Amino acid sequence: MLINQAWAQGAGASQGGGIESMLLIVLMFVVLYFLMIRPQMKRAKEHKAMIDALQKGDEVVTAGGLLGRISKLNENYVTLEIANNIEIQVQRPSVQVLLPKGTIKNIQ
Repeated sequence: MLINQAWAQGAGASQGGGIESMLLIVLMFVVLYFLMIRPQMKRAKEHKAMIDALQKGDEVVTAGGLLGRISKLNENYVTLEIANNIEIQVQRPSVQVLLPKGTIKNIQ
């Protein structure tokens, strides 16, 4: 007789908990979207716009930390002059930062 009452109490308590837990999961996803996913998408969009706007003569820093001036542009690659008469090719997406003009001259 006591066991039947325990089962009855357990079944009644779980009915309201299902909706509350589902709302909690939805709320956590919304918070995750606004705190992590949305800012990352914004940064990716800004990086793509910067990559598309690269021009010959721009001074950039690559993902590997190389500092150089763009001497040639291709659809997929950028040729950087990292020293006098020394040029390397890197992929366009590896360019991370566009520096103000004259930065390389001020560093040397």
